[in-house]
Amino acid sequence: MTNQELKKTANEVRKDIVTALHAAGAGHPGGSLSATDIFTYLYFEEMNIDPKNVTNPDRDRFVLSKGHCAPGLYSVMAERGYFPKEELTTLRKLGSRLQGHPSIQYLPGLDMSSGSLGQGISAACGMAMSAKLDNKDFRVYTLLGDGEIEEGQVWEAAMFAGFRKLDNLVVIVDNNGLQIDGPVDEVCSPYPIDKKFEAFNFHVINIDAHNFDDIRKAFEEARNTKGMPTAIIAHSVKGKGVSFMENQAGWHGKAPNDEQYKQAMEELERIGAEL
Repeated sequence: MTNQELKKTANEVRKDIVTALHAAGAGHPGGSLSATDIFTYLYFEEMNIDPKNVTNPDRDRFVLSKGHCAPGLYSVMAERGYFPKEELTTLRKLGSRLQGHPSIQYLPGLDMSSGSLGQGISAACGMAMSAKLDNKDFRVYTLLGDGEIEEGQVWEAAMFAGFRKLDNLVVIVDNNGLQIDGPVDEVCSPYPIDKKFEAFNFHVINIDAHNFDDIRKAFEEARNTKGMPTAIIAHSVKGKGVSFMENQAGWHGKAPNDEQYKQAMEELERIGAEL
């Protein structure tokens, strides 16, 4: 896809996120919207995947380590054809395949049930290591939150990945600067994030998480990096695309009411028309 097509698709994904959260009356918009462009690039351009063959052993793997941002993952999966978009309005409802956190028990196409923060990167390391041991060419991608990397398990996994030279692993940190309790640098600062990953023998790339030129170049650079894993530090805006949600910690974990939903959709429709 061209960058323009990716922008249009990402805007549709944002509309899906807002629609799903409004229908659920609960969930996490801020981090879902900040990671939307990354989700879109992964599922429409980067990963070797097929919605019609979700158990292909040679497929690339994706682990949403910050599992509370499931609305973003579900929305991009629906746009990619894993399940009907109409199902997004069942988010968090009893009996729905779209639980509040991703569950492989219910939804085909997921590679890991996640939500316990810090654990996703460890599972991704295991997947990447298994590919090495089995001489498989698939790649493994995992998306972490910048608040999530305050968890010590993240750095144990990073130490393992760097030591084992897992060059088939790409760790993406959605660095939107905010977590549930406020700015990450005031809660328990993880900065400098890039230097920390470098210390664990990662190839590190800093990007604008909403610039598809940056995103494309970063993933191409990661593919060409041999002998070490890659960490992409994606500098993003929490709530990106919805004016009243942008850079507001209060929109970490609440759904829009009817009036807010109307405003959000009008803004996203306007962005879509301009694209």
